[in-house]
Amino acid sequence: MTTYFSKTFVLITLLALLFPGLILASVESKTWEASDNAKQFVKDTVVVGFFASPYGTGWTEPEHLHEYTQRSRDAGITGHDMTIAAGSYTWDQYLNELQIYRKAMAETPGKYVFVRSTRDIEAAHIQGKTAVIWNTQTSTILDGDLKKVALLKEMGIASMILSYNDLFRAGSGSLAEFNGNTTGVTAWGLSIVDEMVKYGIVVDLSHMGPKTTNGVMDYMDKNYPGVPYIYSHSLPIGLYKDEPKATKRGCYRNITDEEAIRAAKSGGFVSPTFTEWMMDGIWPDDITPQQAADMIDYYVKLVGVDHVGIASDDMFTTEPTMNFVNANPNLYNDDGYMVKAFKSGADGCGELAKILAAVTDELWKRGYSNEDIAKIYGGNKMRVYQQVWEGVPPEQFAKDYAERVRLRNELREHFQAR
Repeated sequence: MTTYFSKTFVLITLLALLFPGLILASVESKTWEASDNAKQFVKDTVVVGFFASPYGTGWTEPEHLHEYTQRSRDAGITGHDMTIAAGSYTWDQYLNELQIYRKAMAETPGKYVFVRSTRDIEAAHIQGKTAVIWNTQTSTILDGDLKKVALLKEMGIASMILSYNDLFRAGSGSLAEFNGNTTGVTAWGLSIVDEMVKYGIVVDLSHMGPKTTNGVMDYMDKNYPGVPYIYSHSLPIGLYKDEPKATKRGCYRNITDEEAIRAAKSGGFVSPTFTEWMMDGIWPDDITPQQAADMIDYYVKLVGVDHVGIASDDMFTTEPTMNFVNANPNLYNDDGYMVKAFKSGADGCGELAKILAAVTDELWKRGYSNEDIAKIYGGNKMRVYQQVWEGVPPEQFAKDYAERVRLRNELREHFQAR
């Protein structure tokens, strides 16, 4: 299905390819001061972020990817859920994207661990490498063939979103429902869910509309009780709805408290994105550590510390996207929300390497323990990943957790002393 969003996504990609001078060194993201203790804590902790940057929309040269991942390694970020497809990507486009990523990464051998299990994430942490956890933010890459779900699992896809913002065969995305579409999840979408559960791919509900997400959650709860589902990068509507400058309808990408609670009850997690334009009515020039901590704190108070993660949702740069949106506002049928946010200065995202240590200081001030923060930064994701990917019950994960932390800290110390 060809939609206005997919056309826009292609146009943005072409813009970035035709005008590489627009790509700057993460100019949108500020580096925040932090204590040495906080910087060390991040390095000592398994931290899993979210790098939402397919080639052409956030990076256009291998050096951009190298710079971003090296900065992450230097800051102690263990790895990232890396988006390898979105919008209306086809199977061939997905394969091309994978080849581009792998070719770029091959230029710096020994820097990456391509994740197939939680042990791989721990290995990256111990060795100071980058854990690469592939995700797709669209199911269109299946090209109508359910057999490809098994192939995606074999090729390292860890999680998948059915529909990215717009209306697709699997169901209605958040922007489609914002504009009145009531399709919800389709029979095709639910058949994809069946295959995802069968092969151990995490069901991700971000970017989809509430009718679709609730339909998926109803189906999961009925047919696969105990199998967790997640919101990998979504902000809570409730955090911003009472802001004096909040828009009447809010940001179409944000989720209700009820949706977050359902994900937590399934055993999953919700992760806030540090994306500025989604902060309805605040729209900061630079998201602050306090504002990022507010997002985390809101979800912790809502669903509990065992069901919250982090997802910066950052890109190497958002400038090509921002410039295109400002020049073509008619292509974004969102009541002018995104253009208004960009013009207010919300044109960036908090990059984990630049903000997370300062967020740690802020969470300490709010009374969070090291154990709680470690869960939020990576522990809760590891629990869900181990359950879905490897079939390990959460009770077993909890039983083994302390010993696994002790062992990986010991191995990391020995490895770094070599």
